[in-house]
Amino acid sequence: MSIETLLNEYTCPPDIWDEMCTEGKVRSHYTKMVSSFQNLNVPDLQQKDLLASELFMNQGITFTVYSDNKGIERIFPFDIIPRIITGKEWDVVEKGITQRLKALNMFLKDIYNQQQILNDKVVPVELIASCPHFLREVHGIKVPHDIYVHISGIDLIRGDDGRFYILEDNLRTPSGVSYMLENREVTKRIFPDIFAANNVRVIHNYPLILYQNLLKLAPTQVSNPTVVLLTPGIYNSAYYEHTFLAKQMGISLVEGRDLVVDDHKVYMKTTKGLEQVHVIYRRVDDEFLDPLVFNPTSVLGVPGLMGAYRKGNVAIVNAIGNGVADDKAVYAYVPAMIKYYLNEEPILENVPTYEMSEPDAREHVFKNIRKMVVKRTNQSGGYGMVMGSTVSDEEWEKAKVEIEKDPRSFIAQPIIKLSTVPCFIDGKFKPRHVDFRPYALCGPDGVTIVPGGLTRVALKEGSLVVNSSQGGGSKDTWIVDL
Repeated sequence: MSIETLLNEYTCPPDIWDEMCTEGKVRSHYTKMVSSFQNLNVPDLQQKDLLASELFMNQGITFTVYSDNKGIERIFPFDIIPRIITGKEWDVVEKGITQRLKALNMFLKDIYNQQQILNDKVVPVELIASCPHFLREVHGIKVPHDIYVHISGIDLIRGDDGRFYILEDNLRTPSGVSYMLENREVTKRIFPDIFAANNVRVIHNYPLILYQNLLKLAPTQVSNPTVVLLTPGIYNSAYYEHTFLAKQMGISLVEGRDLVVDDHKVYMKTTKGLEQVHVIYRRVDDEFLDPLVFNPTSVLGVPGLMGAYRKGNVAIVNAIGNGVADDKAVYAYVPAMIKYYLNEEPILENVPTYEMSEPDAREHVFKNIRKMVVKRTNQSGGYGMVMGSTVSDEEWEKAKVEIEKDPRSFIAQPIIKLSTVPCFIDGKFKPRHVDFRPYALCGPDGVTIVPGGLTRVALKEGSLVVNSSQGGGSKDTWIVDL
């Protein structure tokens, strides 16, 4: 079977924005790639699909599903057909994310210092006070260059109008960037000529930009700073990524037991003795970082770390306490933050959000649950989510009890018909829903976003849940200039 036949058989779902086709015709930014595929047939694609799986297997590119009793690690599902976004569309995304991160950094500085935005009643005081990730322990701490969000993964979706919307902000320990980079390397291996012919913008310099930013966060008097990546260890779901990034940046991968604090300074244990650490890129959650301040039973962190952090002897990336800014209830106020701090209109809009702590909003959601998705404000990975279009009456009654018991912990959003892209499944092109996570790096010289990101795919037919923990996969994302 030829590629042309596969394309002719490709059926776009009705009333959904398909990124490759419109009214049965291939969109202009996909034509070059489609033309490049004409020399291939289905057996060729199946062979390349198999090669991609082998490459992922050999590289050990895995993730962890904690709820699966069959085993811990899985190979990350990968679809071989790249997703294409135009340079013009990317420019809007880039400007919108840059604007958003400027406001969020200003919010975090404000909320842990003067709290002017609360005094001016732009954000409700009770919303922040009730946020479990608002940490009073970091109030007043001076962070280098006033940067709190050094690394972010801002999740975007494209609605049925073809526009990108912000779905959520990931500002604590965002994961997935290693899959973005590995997806690109695998694509270049299986489609070298097609990749070269399509003038795709590069993303390989992400680790270098990150490393340079980390170096600039060290105390100014240090000429040759030591940077480490702090991991919870091999059983963490993103451990592959921790090892990948440490290797790419040429820095030490450490666990809490490898570090010690003495006289408010952090040291790494080495075979040559103790070596002072100036910057920690941590992939350990706040509550486990210092057992003397947070969770006393934690063995993942470093006793005394907060003291060194408060003294300014070590920079921690991302800053401690960022969770208050990516709480899903606080997310609803980010457009107001942009107007308050920057005096600008948001370039990228939020998805409409209902706070379940408000009685009127809760009543509206309960009446229209079949058109809604309910999310826990501090859960990720697709856990704690109620999809109103598929939930059973019995499950919904149980969920309502949970919501009414603790409404602050839930928000609701209308179910958005996520855009679709073609995927190569069972020897055919089939449309599947996707979201998009670009990775932004904030440094002393500004915000840098490599032109690409992680496209996550809901591999199950009709599913809107793209998380790998819920059966999703990913694909390479090409930013191309027409």
